Amino acid sequence: MAIVEMQKLSVAADKKNRKALLETLQSMSIMQIENDHLTDPDLQKMDTRSSIAAFERNADELDQALKLLKTYGVSSGGGLFSEPDLVTRQQFDDIITNQQIFMRSAARILDAQKKIDEANGIIQKDTGRLTALSPWMGLDIPLDWKGTKTTSAFIGTMAQTLTADQVYALATNGLDDPCPADVNVIGVENNLTYVCVLCHNKIKDIVEANLRSGGFSRPAQMESGLPSAAKEKLEKDIADKKAQIESLKKEILSQAESKEQFKIASDYYRTRAEKYRTLGTIPQSENVFFLEGWVPKEKADDVAKLLTDRFGAVVDKEEVREDEMEPTLLRNNWFSRNVEGVLESYGLPQPKRADPTFIMSFFYVIFFGMMLSDAGYGIVMAIACAIILYKKKRLNDGMKKMLRLFFWCGLSTTFWGFMYGSFFGDAIDVIAKTFFGYTGPLILKPLWFAPMANPMKLLVWCMLFGLIHLFFGLGIKGYECLKSKDIVGFISDVLAWYLFVGGLTLLLIPTSIFGSIAGQQFYFPAAVTKAAKIMTWIGVVIILFMGGRDKKNWAIRIALGAYDLYGISGWLSDVLSYSRLLALGLATGVIASVINMMASMFGGGPVGAVLFAIIFILGHTLNIGINALGAYVHTNRLQYVEFFGKFYDAGGRPFKPFKQAFKYVTFKEEKQS
Repeated sequence: MAIVEMQKLSVAADKKNRKALLETLQSMSIMQIENDHLTDPDLQKMDTRSSIAAFERNADELDQALKLLKTYGVSSGGGLFSEPDLVTRQQFDDIITNQQIFMRSAARILDAQKKIDEANGIIQKDTGRLTALSPWMGLDIPLDWKGTKTTSAFIGTMAQTLTADQVYALATNGLDDPCPADVNVIGVENNLTYVCVLCHNKIKDIVEANLRSGGFSRPAQMESGLPSAAKEKLEKDIADKKAQIESLKKEILSQAESKEQFKIASDYYRTRAEKYRTLGTIPQSENVFFLEGWVPKEKADDVAKLLTDRFGAVVDKEEVREDEMEPTLLRNNWFSRNVEGVLESYGLPQPKRADPTFIMSFFYVIFFGMMLSDAGYGIVMAIACAIILYKKKRLNDGMKKMLRLFFWCGLSTTFWGFMYGSFFGDAIDVIAKTFFGYTGPLILKPLWFAPMANPMKLLVWCMLFGLIHLFFGLGIKGYECLKSKDIVGFISDVLAWYLFVGGLTLLLIPTSIFGSIAGQQFYFPAAVTKAAKIMTWIGVVIILFMGGRDKKNWAIRIALGAYDLYGISGWLSDVLSYSRLLALGLATGVIASVINMMASMFGGGPVGAVLFAIIFILGHTLNIGINALGAYVHTNRLQYVEFFGKFYDAGGRPFKPFKQAFKYVTFKEEKQS
């Protein structure tokens, strides 16, 4: 439950050491460089935009080459649980020495793919032309033939289905018989009639006008020569392009042996781009350059000593300016750090404020388990996460945290599943009854109680857990008040609500209404009831008179205090929100039981066993996926809305150190000789 205290360092060093100093900081990944306040007009900054663009372009080309190799079947890693490749510093340096060779290899891949795309475009175009030619295969004259010296030809389509006689009647409308015209219907397709009309030149204008009035149009693409010859030519062109594509694919695959070098070179260019992006923000004079940045305070002296000893830099510790806020870096124990990603997705805490990760982590795991609440599902989740973590040791930090979080959530789910007596629903009893004829009492009995048999009891416990969760949130607010020495705020905004809500809760528990909901009547000694009343009234008085304490007018102050008392409805709403622990837990159990019932409907024979296994595996796989997602979403909601609503103000900005932008590789740890 800690935010790392940051220290701002100001660095001035000889310009000739600029490159080496930046590379050292980049490899250490320890300083967030910010030069926004270094605005001396006598200092200049390098224009690194063209260099950045060149490096990013090279990295992008190498990335595209890797994607193309993967497209054509060359495994190059990647995927949800991908790990970076391990390389030595020597391997990295060797690749960089020969980087242009691999850039040319990548260029050959991209050029080949460009030619493949062009060939595919031609194939697509030729295929369209073949489709358009298909209805004209019965035509024994060229499609673009216009006629002879004395005759005219009209080759095209009519926008309706017509016979040869109908086309003839339409074409010769208004002409005397015998009319010097001839009509041939080549075919009918898709409500179009493909026709060839021949007529004497002296009537061609009338015939053409008649045909167009009936929806006649010439082909959009006029192929030269006979349709059959055009078809043969197009088919040959398609075959040639396909052969060209296969040859180009082989050329791409011939570069597959360079994929590892592509990864290293890509990361090199990406890192260079990051360095030049930072370099462009550094002000410098003719001989000296300057930079500022944040480092963890505990590392500040070590960083200053390193820069001073190695590069002769002058390093000063700077005070935080009024208009700036230091970045936030969280530090938690081995268990709680796995929930940092959940907190970051909502918003980081501001410096000097409380980090709720430690407390949130325990409630997160408990609530997730209560929602999924099946021992079988929890075991599957925990084992799956453990296997991935064991086999994939070089996953990025964010993925590791997520898998570790779900491992603990799986263990919590297992615990609550046994507490509720659920192992793939009622699978053990259904299997025993269906395949072994067992008719005795329940085999797997709940260690606590079965929610489906006593849902109201679980509802009471869910609201109790919720109240405890909210009280912890209010406690963090009290801690921040005491830390800032705001005693009045602690009494008015924290202690008063503890007394008010706690007293009301103690008064509610012994009532018959609560007893009917809980299924059990509670009795408190008279002293407890009296103390609860006193707590409640003390809380009411403090809130009433101190809720608007920033107002001097007592009438307005009391009015605002009375309005604050209305906030008890918000507490009630928040506590009731924890009923989702019951709702999702019941949903998981009910659906699991229905799946088992459906699977057992086919009896206990061999066929029934096979069908049972199929339905069981598919059904429970779907159930664990849907309800695990629901548990994740609603557990987040309980943190973000109810818990954070009592104390949390986000607004912190993440600590982003200047580091190597490696995407594919990481360095091996080499032993010092």
